[in-house]
Amino acid sequence: MRPRVLFVSRTRYRLPLDPQVARKWDALAVELDLRVLATGQGADGRFRLLRSRSPASYLKLPLEVARELRAFRPDVVVAQSPYEAAAALAGRSLAGIPAKVVLEVHGDWETATRLYGSPLRRLLEPISRAAARAAVRHADAVRTVSPFTSELVRGLGVEPAATFITYLDADAFAATPPAPLPARPRALFVGVLERYKNVHGLALAWRTVAARAPQATLHVVGRGRERKVIEGLARDLPEGVVWDEWLPSEAVAGALDEATVLVLPSFSEGLPRVVVEAFARGRGVVGARAGGIPDIVEDGVSGILVPPDDVDALAEALVRVLTDRTLASSLADGAHAAAGNWLRSPAEFSLRMRELVDGLRA
Repeated sequence: MRPRVLFVSRTRYRLPLDPQVARKWDALAVELDLRVLATGQGADGRFRLLRSRSPASYLKLPLEVARELRAFRPDVVVAQSPYEAAAALAGRSLAGIPAKVVLEVHGDWETATRLYGSPLRRLLEPISRAAARAAVRHADAVRTVSPFTSELVRGLGVEPAATFITYLDADAFAATPPAPLPARPRALFVGVLERYKNVHGLALAWRTVAARAPQATLHVVGRGRERKVIEGLARDLPEGVVWDEWLPSEAVAGALDEATVLVLPSFSEGLPRVVVEAFARGRGVVGARAGGIPDIVEDGVSGILVPPDDVDALAEALVRVLTDRTLASSLADGAHAAAGNWLRSPAEFSLRMRELVDGLRA
């Protein structure tokens, strides 16, 4: 009999699911009798989606979890972050249902208040930090995705029950061999325009790059609260900056083919999906030595790593790669060779989740 599992997430979904998202949940449904409590629009037999993602909505989440626990009576609750885990633990107490709680750690939970979202999040930082740390310590099991996230958990005296990456739908990126590097140098940034992505640092560095390598172009794909930074950069450097607020996976793969290198200057990352996608397309990375980026990017082999708060070092690394085709090709080869280390099928991910859940039921 498949174990019954409730997934609690603040990810925003829209039903019907996009095919690449549906593959993950369809594969999990083979191994698990599952239900998902998340945010977004729509509802079906598997998903119940809440409309609000505001910080205040976290106060209501324990009640929503308790409602699902009573209706679904799962064996295990899998929470996407320490914040959802805190709500799951509270909801379990409210419902009086003895489901085990698995906490997933995908990144540094403290960036959720310090480097992401509205000012209200920063006001709630002392409370949210305490709740997150308590959740890590009191969850029945913790699953991490990288050496970096494992060390975050160990810093609170907790040993991860399992460490494995989340399924990445890389079909659009790995289906064909990598394209040759473009004739004109081009850097690509893909990600939300939020503080933790160091958008300001990227903009400052690119102004230096534009002066030293005027033939180079920066392509930005993303939207978020730091959009004015990119708007100003595109306005000041119209010949050297291209900006798309969103692209589907196939178009992101095409943007990587048109790029010389991916740039990821974040202050913090868990296990950055976009790096795996870049590797699959045979593109090296200029990235910050922060969070989980060094877990994937080998300095001098598949990319160049710089201090996360050093704008000059970021600019210098970009200039080097964008003006030295031999270096760019070497990093591209190293990146493509490493891609297989990080690609997982939906079935592989689902089996690991089943093993983790079964271990709690034994």
